[in-house]
Amino acid sequence: MDRSRYLYGPALRYFAEAAEANSIRAAARKLNVASSAVNRQILTLEKQLGMELFERVGRTIRLSSAGEILLAHIRRTLSDLHATGDELDALKGLRRGVVSIATVESVTEAILPELIAQFRKDYSGIHVKVQVMSADRVAQAVERAEVDVGFTFEPPETDALHVSFKQALQIGAIMAPTHPLAGKEDVTLAQCFEHPVAMPAHGISLRGRLDVALSLSSIGGLTSVEANSLRFMKHLVRSGEMIAFQTVIGLEEELAAQRLVFKPLADPALAVDHFCIITSSLRGLALAPAIFFEQAVARLEKMLPTSDA
Repeated sequence: MDRSRYLYGPALRYFAEAAEANSIRAAARKLNVASSAVNRQILTLEKQLGMELFERVGRTIRLSSAGEILLAHIRRTLSDLHATGDELDALKGLRRGVVSIATVESVTEAILPELIAQFRKDYSGIHVKVQVMSADRVAQAVERAEVDVGFTFEPPETDALHVSFKQALQIGAIMAPTHPLAGKEDVTLAQCFEHPVAMPAHGISLRGRLDVALSLSSIGGLTSVEANSLRFMKHLVRSGEMIAFQTVIGLEEELAAQRLVFKPLADPALAVDHFCIITSSLRGLALAPAIFFEQAVARLEKMLPTSDA
């Protein structure tokens, strides 16, 4: 299909054909129109531009300097159009394929289900595989080409990984609305450790940030529970006695329903946690994963303002 006939007026198309053939009659035969029609469109174009596009010698035509510039522009534009057309054809024909995703647990609560549901509306034939793992394993899976796209926190800085979305998120204390600290605007780690505390296990990115802040303080108290599941700790604190630590990702439903309270930690030594979407920088994505990836980044840029990307 010649898409140019729908996107370009006849004057440019007729001019280009005449220029390529060095003949108005030859262009007319190829276009299956009258020679007078081709000539009339070229004359109109010359009048609009205010300069001659051809040097006419008898029945032959030769491009003028202005004509050469215009023809070069049309060739470049048509080349881009053909490439875009190929991509559109591929997109139209996208009926099957596989998107493999590695993700940390908290992203599976609300963000990833929403992204996948939107993708499936547009591409119902695409098979989506999701694996939930630790932040370290997500980075390894992407780097080893075990998966296409990774959703994680604090991926390692390596040439093998490309960070396409990065959002700094504050770490906070989560608790039941009935907890004694729930009425405060913000809290400190010292205040939290005056109560039973659930700590994330090593391997969860925010544990490292909590350990650094605690090592720089004189905070006493013991951890009551340690677990490698933020979901488990989230349900644990709903009993009302215990405090856990998390970013707002994974708490969307609980905060909206006011089943839990999120209090930003005010400790200056506590660094933020970075949520990222990563892909391999050593290989390109196939069409289906590439489309999912682009949709995910675009959606998250609206949901969460990017930083340091």
